[in-house]
Amino acid sequence: MRGGDIQQSAMFSYLSPEQRVPADHPLRAIRQVCDQVLTQLSGLFATMYAEIGRPSVAPEKLLRALLLQVLYTVRSERMLMEQLDYNLLFRWFVGLNMDDVVWHVTVYTKNRDRLLQADVAKRFFELVVAEAQRLNLMSDEHFTVDGTLLEACAEFEEFQEGGRWRRAAGG
Repeated sequence: MRGGDIQQSAMFSYLSPEQRVPADHPLRAIRQVCDQVLTQLSGLFATMYAEIGRPSVAPEKLLRALLLQVLYTVRSERMLMEQLDYNLLFRWFVGLNMDDVVWHVTVYTKNRDRLLQADVAKRFFELVVAEAQRLNLMSDEHFTVDGTLLEACAEFEEFQEGGRWRRAAGG
């Protein structure tokens, strides 16, 4: 018997994003590495933010979103915010619940720039790569990444052979 094409919006869901992501999904290992690194950086985050005032976007969420942008070669912040709005996998990875409002693109960009300028994003990526190498999650296989995303993440920084970063001339 053929089922009906009934399309009704559910008012409640009893599944969390955690339950929807397969146990063997590759992002699970990356998320564990990220969480471990972000725990190490927690003290640094505490020194960057005032103790009074309106709460900002959590730097942990911003850095996870930035990592997703690079891993999935999302070409712009606007497209990343769109993905975060409807992509369950992205919401789970960043740490957004189903009902959480996604940030306005300028809020994301300004907060992300703050982390880039303080070299926190650079430190985060260094630690994630080091831990991924230690856990043998890295591969020597060739792959292609949109270079403009790497440039945007580095913000006036250049990557040199040997895995070292240097300040670009005039930057």
